[in-house]
This record gives sequence, C-alpha cells and structure tokens, in this order.
Amino acid sequence: MEPLIITFIFATFLFAAFLKGTAGLGFATTCLGIMASFVDMRLAISLVVLPSLLSSLLVMIDAGGFLPVLRRFWFLYVAALPGLVLGLWVLGSGDTTVSRAVLGTSMVLYGSWGLWGGHFSLKHTPWLACIVGAITGLINGLTGSQIMPIMPYLMSLDITKDELVQAINTSFFFANIVMLVGLGKLGFFSTEVVLISAAGVVPVGIGIWLGGRVRRKLPEAVFRKIVLAMLTLLGAGLVIRPFLA
Repeated sequence: MEPLIITFIFATFLFAAFLKGTAGLGFATTCLGIMASFVDMRLAISLVVLPSLLSSLLVMIDAGGFLPVLRRFWFLYVAALPGLVLGLWVLGSGDTTVSRAVLGTSMVLYGSWGLWGGHFSLKHTPWLACIVGAITGLINGLTGSQIMPIMPYLMSLDITKDELVQAINTSFFFANIVMLVGLGKLGFFSTEVVLISAAGVVPVGIGIWLGGRVRRKLPEAVFRKIVLAMLTLLGAGLVIRPFLA
C-alpha cells in the first residue's frame, strides 16, 4: 500500500476517534464514509475493525460505570449476537447498497427530527431490549453500521450522558469482537491490513483522549444535540457512500 494512502488512513482514524471521544459514537461509520473515497470498501471495513474495537474500549474506560450498565442492558447485547451472525452471512454473499441507503435515510430522518425538537420516552424492558438488540445486530452485520436502532432507543431512556456513552460503546465492543472473527472467516484480512490496522491504535488513542476532554465539558443538552447531529451526518454518509466508491 502506498505511503500516502497509509497517511490518509491514519488521519481518518485520528479524526473519527476525536468525534467518537466527543459524542461517544461514529468511529466506524465516519471512517468508512471517508475511506470509501480512496480505498475499496471491503478493505476499508477490514482496516477499521481493530481500531474500532480499541476506540470503544477506551471510551468505555473513560466513561466509567461498566458493570452497572452491563447488568442493566445485558439482554440488549446478547440479543444482538444472532442478528450479527446472520447479517455477516448476508454481507459475504450479496450486495448491500440498498440496505445501506435505507439505513442512512432513517438515520437522517431521526437525527433531523430530534434536532427539530422531537423526543420520545420509552421504558427499558427485557422484551423490548431483545427486539432492539436483534435488529441492531442484523443491521450491523449487514451494513457495518452499529448505531440503529440501538442509539435512538438508548436516547429515549432516562439515563445520563456518561451512561449513554457507556451503554452504546459496550454494544460496539461486543459487536466488533464478532465482526473481527466473522471478517476473518470471510477471508478479508491480510498481513498488511492487520499491521496497518494495529498501527492505527496510536492516532485512535490520541483522538479519543482529545475528544473525551471536550465531552466532559459539554452540558447534557448540548451533548445530545451533538449526538443527533452526528447521527444525521453519518446517515447522510451512508446514503452517498456508493457514489464515492
């Protein structure tokens, strides 16, 4: 791989990690949206998995409260696993352009509605968590995006911004482990990809640290608006990604 391309990849990691450290989400989707313009999408997905796993772990450590969140939302995380496996199987056997566009459109609509002032409240129950988890896992495996519908669901609950960040990144962490194994089984990794991906932990660590400092200074209302804006932009990125590839 050319040195200039590797430099662009590391710069993308740094930028996406800063956004994730600030808003708690968006690393993989941001990376894929940018990298699709200069590398093959299958290569981009493979490059992103290891740094995405690390970024989720770093944000989890920074947010704190892992065990209480795990006890509260474990139904959500377990239910995502079968959907992930099914989605990865479909990813390895067909085109996902339409599904990505539909997902991106739903993200844009939800994020725009929230920024306009719309809001809804839900009560966390095991059966509802299982439904949301299963759908999230399927969409994740199928499209590589990890935030729908789990993010709107978590934002509808009465939880703090640190609990929200911890809950969503715990989901990302477990999902990325499954994605790592699944992509390896599909033969998407090479020695060069693994080395570049592993070296990306440095810019990712720096970006998460900088973004975390910004997040701790944000009021709750401002933080939620940033998350909604991120959802809208990431959704738009999914819609236009096929035109960049």
